[in-house]
Amino acid sequence: MARVVHHREEVEVPSDVTVEVTSDRRVVVRGPLGEIEKDFSHVRNVLLYKEDSKVVVETFFADKRTYAVVGTIASKIRNMIEGVRRGFRYKMRVVYAHFPPDIKVDERKGVIIITNFLGRKKPITVRIAPGARVKLAGKKDIIIEGVDIEAVGQTAANIHLAVKLRGKERLCPHGREGGPGVLDGIYIYAKEHIR
Repeated sequence: MARVVHHREEVEVPSDVTVEVTSDRRVVVRGPLGEIEKDFSHVRNVLLYKEDSKVVVETFFADKRTYAVVGTIASKIRNMIEGVRRGFRYKMRVVYAHFPPDIKVDERKGVIIITNFLGRKKPITVRIAPGARVKLAGKKDIIIEGVDIEAVGQTAANIHLAVKLRGKERLCPHGREGGPGVLDGIYIYAKEHIR
């Protein structure tokens, strides 16, 4: 791809949201559900400023990578605005064939503790990303909420990967794939907005 002389993306700011862009490329978004701050100071050759009721992300003489970064920053700002207006909620389901895992949320330490997964004695500790809230709905559902989609998504990924079956755990007693524990895990089944 040849260099693009000028690439500009605009992000509309709704009336119920305030966006502040500082000189050191920090973006603070405030809305009805809360506040998010992200730091884009590590990005070079990209201008970031507020113009009327829009946030403008632009670059001049961009190579392929810088061109893509402009779109990424604009997308992140759109997600921040959507988060403070409507919030994000991921729902996860605990699936097991034989051993029902026991799940506890320790908000003080910011972790989820999973015990008895596949009959294991040692508990599995999963980190909750800052900005995400986790609550249990019954014995089989985990609900992750927050205004920052990255924190909500990272927490869901941490939970899923902590109990993902690997290697010989995927094998049945006869050494073939598809044993009794193949489906055991915690999976996302819904992504929605809080309001």
